[in-house]
Parts: sequence; C-alpha cells; structure tokens
Amino acid sequence: MVEDAGDIDVKESSNQALIGMVRAVPIMLGYLPIGLAFGVLASTAGLSIYSAVAMSVFVFAGSSQLISVGLIDTGAGVAAITMTVFLVNLRHMLMSAYLAPHLGRMNTWQQVLFSYEITDESFAVHSAYFRRQGVPAPAQLFGVNMSAHLAWIIGTFLGAWLGVYLTFDIEAYGVDYALPSMFIALLVMQIEKKDHVVIAVLAAFLGLIFYLAGMSQLYIILATVIAATVGVLIKPAGQQPDNTS
Repeated sequence: MVEDAGDIDVKESSNQALIGMVRAVPIMLGYLPIGLAFGVLASTAGLSIYSAVAMSVFVFAGSSQLISVGLIDTGAGVAAITMTVFLVNLRHMLMSAYLAPHLGRMNTWQQVLFSYEITDESFAVHSAYFRRQGVPAPAQLFGVNMSAHLAWIIGTFLGAWLGVYLTFDIEAYGVDYALPSMFIALLVMQIEKKDHVVIAVLAAFLGLIFYLAGMSQLYIILATVIAATVGVLIKPAGQQPDNTS
C-alpha cells in the first residue's frame, strides 16, 4: 500500500521531533535536579505546589524563577521582583539577535512559540547545531524546546512536593551544583577552536571582575557584550560571522 503525502509528512515530523528529544537529553538531565531545587525553594518561600508549577509553565526562566522565590521569601514587592527579573532576562535580547536570522522560514506562530521556550541551555544547543549543520525542521527544534520545558516542569513538581511533605536539603545532596555543571558541559560543547577558548575565558574573567566590583545582574550582559565584541575584532579578515545564513 502506497502511503499518501500526509502520512509521510506526519512520520517525518515525528522522526524529527524524536531527534529533537534526543538532542535535549543533556538539558533534561540538568533541568530535572535544578527544577527540583527550585520547587523546594518555592515551597520554602510559601508557594503552593500549583503556584510553583504554574511559574515553571508560564515563566520558564530558571535563574529568574530562583531569584523571584528568593525575593518573595524576603517579602519584596511586585515592582522589585518585576524589575529584577527584567534585568536578569536582558540577555535574551542577545540570544534573539543571534537566532533571528536562522528562523526566517518559520511562520509567525512558530516563531512566537519558539521564542517563548528559549533558555540559556536550549540556545546553546540550537546555536551550536545551526553553525555545524544548518537549521533543522521546526519539529526538531520544538522537540528540543518542549522536552527541556517538560523536564523543568516535572522537576519543579517533584521539588515542590518534597518541600511540602518531606524535609529535603538541596545542598546536602549537591543539587545546587547541577546548574553550573550543566553550563560548563554546554560551554565545552560550543568550543571548536582556540578563539572560542579565549573568548570564553575572557567572558568568565570579566564577569568575575564586574561581580566582585559590586555590579548586580548587569555584569552578565556587560561581560557578554565585551567578550563578543572582542571575538568579532579578532576574527580573521574576510571570515564571515557564524550567524550568517
């Protein structure tokens, strides 16, 4: 029996989504423990299980969520929490500027959904793939994003449940180290040549200097912009930027 075009398209989309899920495994392995840690902290700050899970569904921004529950726990107002989260998430403007040229073939609703689920980790996975193999099918991109999002939600639910019904010390089990270790692993995946090592070390050094100087969340943005600018300046003449399509 000959398959019609619709069946072939569905099968191909399913295969692409499965590939995306496989590519998301490193992110998922990091998100489960970090989501768990967030859930515990949210519960400690007085949020219900449903509120913690809702934050992970609708906000889906790890560092911002962790900062938010910390501010909630200290009794900070809505304005302070909103402004802090805005400053922390300014880095997404840099991510969007890099990814935008690669997403021209998506329609509007696909671009909206894709941007909604972009995080530091999924950005690292996507940008590395774009440089090496080009832009895959939308089903594969969403397979990465949605799998990571689901892992974050599951981790949040488990953490919030543990925080309500059990005594769980995240530091005693080293769960709090999962986030930096995941970023280190994703950084290693991005490094392909010596220039990348130089830029990575420079960004880390500048970020540390700015942080020790007392700068708040803007130290991440400033260190990133300076290091990226240096990366453009040291690129050999005639070599095209990585984000051209």
